[in-house]
Amino acid sequence: MTSDPHESTEDIAYLSVDAIRTRLADGSLTATQLVSTLLERIEALDSPASPIALRSILALSPDAHEQAAASDQRRSAGHALGPLDGIPVLIKDNIEARGLPACAGSTALRGSPPARDAHLVARLRSAGAIVLGSTNLSEWANIRSSSSTGGWSAVGGLCGNPWGLDRNAGGSSSGAGAALAAGLAPLCVGTETDGSIVCPASLNGVTGLKPTVGAVPTEGVIPISASQDSPGPMARSVRDLALLFEILADQGGVADQVDHGHDGSVLAIARSFRTGHGPTDELFDAACMTLAEVGLALTDREPPEPSSAEDDEETVLFCELFDDLSRYLAARPGAHPMNLEALIDFEDRHADVELAHFGHDLFVLAVATGGRANPQYEPARQRALEWALTRCLEPAIEGAVALMAPSFGPAWKSDLAIGGHPAFASHLTAAAAIAGWPILALPLGLVSGLPVGLALVGRPGAEADLLRMGAAIEAVLALDVENSWRPSWEPTQRG
Repeated sequence: MTSDPHESTEDIAYLSVDAIRTRLADGSLTATQLVSTLLERIEALDSPASPIALRSILALSPDAHEQAAASDQRRSAGHALGPLDGIPVLIKDNIEARGLPACAGSTALRGSPPARDAHLVARLRSAGAIVLGSTNLSEWANIRSSSSTGGWSAVGGLCGNPWGLDRNAGGSSSGAGAALAAGLAPLCVGTETDGSIVCPASLNGVTGLKPTVGAVPTEGVIPISASQDSPGPMARSVRDLALLFEILADQGGVADQVDHGHDGSVLAIARSFRTGHGPTDELFDAACMTLAEVGLALTDREPPEPSSAEDDEETVLFCELFDDLSRYLAARPGAHPMNLEALIDFEDRHADVELAHFGHDLFVLAVATGGRANPQYEPARQRALEWALTRCLEPAIEGAVALMAPSFGPAWKSDLAIGGHPAFASHLTAAAAIAGWPILALPLGLVSGLPVGLALVGRPGAEADLLRMGAAIEAVLALDVENSWRPSWEPTQRG
């Protein structure tokens, strides 16, 4: 698959975007060879028939080879190339793309695949990216059940974590985090409403950015909440993240700023936002000391915990879900449930598949709200924003370029019998989610052989500053995410 007989397929699978572009340009690798290598790796590691059966991929593009061949032809003919020409990208399966299910992991939509590309997918194709396939996810982006198991969907099954196959891959962009860690693609697109990019990035030891709400178009993305939903890039390094963000948000030059370093900017540490997992919080404290020693300007802040703000956030999400998902279903062509009530009825009638492990109590609660017309909606939204903005983020980030805290402790064991949710998480993701501010997830290190993460929140529209600080931190922590930082593939264990 490569002109170098000593190069392993694993080495090819973990190439950075810049390395791939260099290899494509000098002819030592073709897009066709790269796609074939990744598809063979997916078959060996991810498919239900493989010994590992990671299940991070929900579907593969039927024309992946044709897309790669077209990229090679453009290159050999000397045509102008897009910034991601020949680079494979996986998209979360709640994002519409021609040839892929875009079913949010549900059998309710499996029979009516979209005939269009989401706006962000159209941008990827215009940039020359190869849409390799779609990733598994927590069904309906994990807004269906209070006892769900992250990474499970009726269509895709239970996604594993490459660092420990009995461990959870996080949610709801589970497959994206696991696929990146496993070397199944260099880039992925996830979505986040509250933690759905940050959590799987942290648990799988990769990077992820939830941009400012509205920075990346949501047209063609199956919705939860207009006030909080945001598609965003996931990758194995901050620079790769920035290259993908440029395309998704149509903002050129962001990746060039990543290389400028921290340039004396102040970084605020949210000391009151801890995961509650001792080894993770201690590792974060040690990282802060290291950052200070190399000259980063740090200042301590004590933002307040959310108290009732998370309950208000739930009220907002359920009201918006009732309106937004029903509106999406009614507009999507094909034979499928046309609103949330019909979706609940479908799942009741197909309970052996859809409700095999947990129910849909959150869907029921959303229907009961009646949507944004509920008199509790607007006051709940204002109270949540008052905590997230007025009391938390704005005072904490004053005089600083970003606010940083540990994000998640190590991945918990997946359990389809009793469900599974993060046992160790800080409140930083909730504050950013409610406010609609951008949040960046980075690997922090390993605890008992499992990745743990940190997160940085920046001001709205300041993704370039956030990525620049993230790149500086990534360099100081020196986890070598482009070479040696690879999963251990620990088998399922008891205890």
